[in-house]
Amino acid sequence: MKTAAQQPFDVKLMNVIATVLFTLCVLLLLAAAGWWAVRHPLFAIAGIRVQGDVAHNNAVTLRANVAPRLAGNFFTLNLAAAREAFEAVPWVRRAVVRREFPNRLRVQLQEHRAVALWGADGDTRLVNNFGEVFEANPGDIESDDLPRLSGPQEQSAQVLAMYTALTPLFDALDLGVERLSLTARGSWQLQLDTGGVIELGRGANEEVIARTQRFLQTLTQVTSRYSRQPDALVSADLRHADGYALRLRGVGTTGADAAKR
Repeated sequence: MKTAAQQPFDVKLMNVIATVLFTLCVLLLLAAAGWWAVRHPLFAIAGIRVQGDVAHNNAVTLRANVAPRLAGNFFTLNLAAAREAFEAVPWVRRAVVRREFPNRLRVQLQEHRAVALWGADGDTRLVNNFGEVFEANPGDIESDDLPRLSGPQEQSAQVLAMYTALTPLFDALDLGVERLSLTARGSWQLQLDTGGVIELGRGANEEVIARTQRFLQTLTQVTSRYSRQPDALVSADLRHADGYALRLRGVGTTGADAAKR
């Protein structure tokens, strides 16, 4: 059986050189094509299509404000930076940015839905339905009767959860929760739309809610003893181990007239 004759060394060398040159040519062509694509005006971002929530941001002005902050073309644009630019706009909670060939962007927006004011009086921060604190112009809020919540900002979701749990309990007595605050030491205080202030005390959410339920279950009975309705409540202190103390509008707070349970 005959074996194939080996190619001379110079032939092998020429084949290797030809292969290398061919590969270099292909790479140069690809680089040239890439450079052409990067530089060609056809791929410059020519439009931004905005979808989703635009209740607080007009799509036209949104594009006009964000477009100058976008650097690059269809291929070189940093999508993460573009997303951050849109999310820096007031009321925008989240933005998803995608490319649309050959020169457009599609942006899906989710806006904050304000459910409460946050902080002390005069503070312009708001709380969304996820319990997140955000900056915006309160003048853009459709509703003018939002409650005011306050506490350590990292616990804003807990404060909103407590407000959500307590509100139906007071609604049953036609009392509205206007303010709810959590101190740095973990103590809760609530203010009604009638002006009444209730010290709820400290403890886990379940404990505070249960304590409030017991208080409200007897409030109507106690106020009726003094010919009053629950909206006559001026203040209540639920931090007592064996009951609570309260003050009623128009009822004395000393002697036999003390409203204490």
